[in-house]
Amino acid sequence: MATLQAIKYSRGKLLVLDQLRLPHEHHYDEVSTAEEAFDCIRSMRVRGAPAIAIVAALAHAVELHNGNCTATTPEETIAYIEGRLDFLKESRPTAVDLSNAISLLKLAARAAKLEGLAHPEAKEAILSSYIEAAENILARDLENNTSIGTHGAAWLQQQYNATPARPLSVLTHCNTGSLATSGHGTALGIIRTLHAQSLLKHAYCTETRPYNQGSRLTSFELVFEGIPSTLITDSMAAALFHLHRERMNIGAVIVGADRVVRNGDTANKIGTYALAVLARHHGVKFVVAAPTTSIDLETESGEGIKIEERKPEELTQISGAVVGDDGKVDVTRTARVAIADQRIGVWNPAFDVTPHDLIDAIVTERGTVVKGADGRFDFSQVLPERWRW
Repeated sequence: MATLQAIKYSRGKLLVLDQLRLPHEHHYDEVSTAEEAFDCIRSMRVRGAPAIAIVAALAHAVELHNGNCTATTPEETIAYIEGRLDFLKESRPTAVDLSNAISLLKLAARAAKLEGLAHPEAKEAILSSYIEAAENILARDLENNTSIGTHGAAWLQQQYNATPARPLSVLTHCNTGSLATSGHGTALGIIRTLHAQSLLKHAYCTETRPYNQGSRLTSFELVFEGIPSTLITDSMAAALFHLHRERMNIGAVIVGADRVVRNGDTANKIGTYALAVLARHHGVKFVVAAPTTSIDLETESGEGIKIEERKPEELTQISGAVVGDDGKVDVTRTARVAIADQRIGVWNPAFDVTPHDLIDAIVTERGTVVKGADGRFDFSQVLPERWRW
């Protein structure tokens, strides 16, 4: 089945779907410099931790391919690459995929084989090493997402003995699908896999205020693929669990992650923490779906996560297509309107941190991690090369 595509890339050219125009308009922006990528990420025309990392990596690959680097020596070339990557790192500081990708790309540039090469050839070797590493990030992400879907669906099926005759319903938050990744998605990837296996009864998605990624993006993806689904406001989750959990066999809340730290505390879109509390109260499993690139083993707990705060206008104003007097949506006309007194003080954190003790499972492309008898998540099985006590 066809899925939406947030990123279109061929060597030397990067197109990024402007997600601020969805669901009413499909428009791709050409992104060919680090500055354009920074603006694209910061303005949230592209969002989702994996997609942010991919766009940053590929935008710099495009500018290198197109000759923007004027350095002549290997040392100058590496310094140029690292400077551009450090600049891109500041576009969205909470998402660890970006910083992990940048570390990997710096290593790739420095690992280029330069022995016996004159300066021009050495420069080209460094650029080629970087570009290939950036392209590998794109290719690996889709493979990882497919594996996350498989592992997550299998774990949920085992937890509830789900069958096509008794399928599960789930709730998801924000957008974690093809629009947040290179394809398939993380949390939404699990939902896609459950649906493909006839194990999904119904998918519920929150609107995800204040940026409405759920209503604008996730609901769009679900409808696009014909997955049975219902949109709810963020404040309806408790009532949904209380009134419909048994009838609809609601078994899990499945969310993505911008950063999972060593003890399992998880930074994700604001509102995730509240859903975890509600899920625990109502006996619903709470599942985090994240590639291992989203796991930060250097930070011990959620207390060490930097939380991005965004502009007040994102909470007090809203944009959308104009609805005519006849009730029809005119996708050719958009308007931005105020929904609150503009003088009110606003606190607008983009993320919150869900404590690990409220999380039942963390699904990665290498398998599903659950807490041990000590109540801790042990990532040594999925990240043996990075795990150190």
